[in-house]
Amino acid sequence: MSGKTAALTIITGLAALTALGCDAPTPTGSGLEAQGVEAPSFGEHATFTPEFDPLNFASLVNHPYHPLIPGTAYHHVGETPEGVETNDILVLYDNTKQILGVTVTVVRDLVSLDGVLKEETFDWYAQDLDGNVWYMGEDTKEFDGDQISTEGSWEAGVGDNLPGIIMMAHPKTGTAYRQEFAPDVALDMARVLRLHAPVVVPFDALDDCIQIMEWTPLERGMHEHKYYCRDVGRVLEVHPGGGTPFRNELVSITHF
Repeated sequence: MSGKTAALTIITGLAALTALGCDAPTPTGSGLEAQGVEAPSFGEHATFTPEFDPLNFASLVNHPYHPLIPGTAYHHVGETPEGVETNDILVLYDNTKQILGVTVTVVRDLVSLDGVLKEETFDWYAQDLDGNVWYMGEDTKEFDGDQISTEGSWEAGVGDNLPGIIMMAHPKTGTAYRQEFAPDVALDMARVLRLHAPVVVPFDALDDCIQIMEWTPLERGMHEHKYYCRDVGRVLEVHPGGGTPFRNELVSITHF
């Protein structure tokens, strides 16, 4: 699926949406079906199904709740039963990549446990002219001694993989959307739980934050909450249900 010369419309299965009582967009000539590709389900309970048009993208991801300005580094710290986990997120300057006809912003995400690197991921994001921030895939490596796993890697446009939304242009409470669609690999969903939530983390005390719940049908019973604050980005991640409780907090923002 090239998707580089025509607009790509991501839609739900109309019958599934009708059963859920959701409104579905009308397929257009630029949609997946027009390209001979079967449109997959957008995910259970999805109510936000924007159109992906490669000609409708900006050159910078500057969403107030999810800014990705090149040269910015976000430093998070969390306590786990195994030790202290650090998460460093660097928005890169000089890495460029084209996905489905869009030049994406490349973010390097490093996770270490007690100072030992456990995971390195290159995430790909893009922002359309309406302000939605799209997630275009990831190249991930997990380290366990001499073993390296690339499980979880995917790229929009490769096989049946499709881009998803990581942050709506105008988040609304109760709205659900698909963040990833890589069958049997990554099927993350999200729902906006709260607007203008107060959050206190080592970085600062903030009072204009969006609380989003994320889950995946690949891990039933697991979910996590993430908080994104205006003019900062993600500041807090907690795992309140399913698995080991976890809290990861923004400690500082630096520039390189």
